[in-house]
Amino acid sequence: MAVRCASFLENHLAALEPGRKTRIIDLLPRTDPTDGLTQGAVRVSPLVSVVIYPKLYSSVAKSFWQHTGEGISSRRAELCHKAFTDGFLAPMNKDDQRDNSQGQTTSHKSKGPLRYQKARVTDDADEPTRTRPDSLQEEKGQTTDDSIQFVEERYGRNLDLSRASQAKIAIRRRIAGALTVDIDLSQMTDTIHAEPGNRQVPGFTEDDVYLYPSGMSSIFNTHRVMMATRGDMKSVCFGFPYIDTLKILEKWGPGCQFYGNGSAEDLDDLERRCEQGEKYLALFCEFPGNPLLKCPDLGRIRALADRFDFAVVVDETISNFLNIHVMPHADVVVSSLTKVFSGDSNVMGGSSILNPQGRYYHRLKRTMKVEYEDNYWAEDALFMERNSRDFVSRIARINLNAEAICSILKASSYG
Repeated sequence: MAVRCASFLENHLAALEPGRKTRIIDLLPRTDPTDGLTQGAVRVSPLVSVVIYPKLYSSVAKSFWQHTGEGISSRRAELCHKAFTDGFLAPMNKDDQRDNSQGQTTSHKSKGPLRYQKARVTDDADEPTRTRPDSLQEEKGQTTDDSIQFVEERYGRNLDLSRASQAKIAIRRRIAGALTVDIDLSQMTDTIHAEPGNRQVPGFTEDDVYLYPSGMSSIFNTHRVMMATRGDMKSVCFGFPYIDTLKILEKWGPGCQFYGNGSAEDLDDLERRCEQGEKYLALFCEFPGNPLLKCPDLGRIRALADRFDFAVVVDETISNFLNIHVMPHADVVVSSLTKVFSGDSNVMGGSSILNPQGRYYHRLKRTMKVEYEDNYWAEDALFMERNSRDFVSRIARINLNAEAICSILKASSYG
């Protein structure tokens, strides 16, 4: 990820000043065997890479973060910042390492922000020691144990980071439609075989679901993996999309053919271009579009894709997979989990789903084995899993409320 950021900076600047090139510093946990935190780093390692660039080019660096959705979440940043200031993180390059000998003690406090801090793993402990924030300790005697447990679980203060892998499995199963009930992670084992999904596509399982730190990251990486699989070709952006999707297609790769209206006439034009020999990597669209809610003709798009050999990538974020069934028309389905899937405005996430019946499926799977990096931070995964447990029932309520609002608006004299 850091390499992609540095490459973007260098490729999009006419000329970096001599001697002021971008550089990458990898910050790794100290591996001193006498440090009690070393074993904790195995559980949740705060590994982070830093891209250093001249301040003059901040706007260019910001555009990379904004468009791609790559980077680290606020939880990961906060934990890593504290670990760095405490001397737990140090540059991999010995020449760049800070001198942490002054003021260091042999006894370390638990790392990470207090409000998420539950424990740390020491050399002689298999499970974390539960600790309670001071604010809750002061309230002892005024609140029941049940209410304290609710506050801690609701706001993530007692997250069991050892459950991160199960949380990611649960999220992927939920997206695949194989997990529709509220289940505690303690009831799941570490090694779970892939369950058949419920997307009405033969052969689809949770192994075809890939998680990302944000919705834009899922779109960016889908485009990147598609280019790595099929080669550098122009893409098609069909319909008026979320702006960063268009910027990804324009700034990475050979460019983009943009059809802002997403109309039948636009498809006629695309068909003419293809008949004249133009080749495309993939067509990206939203179903429905955000914010205009216009739905593209997926049936015709699929027919054109099969005829002229390009992939179809559908963003289903607004409607979500419980309300629509777009996978038969798409090679890849992407979504932002930050919105209705989470439903709680306290965590970000994204997903990319491969259609096992798609013409590029086996090639994409091979590329994914090489290119995919699970960079979804453990704390974020735990929040996302916890938030999404009532996803199915919550969507049912949202649908009923939306229908009621539509009825009121239709009946209004202002309609």
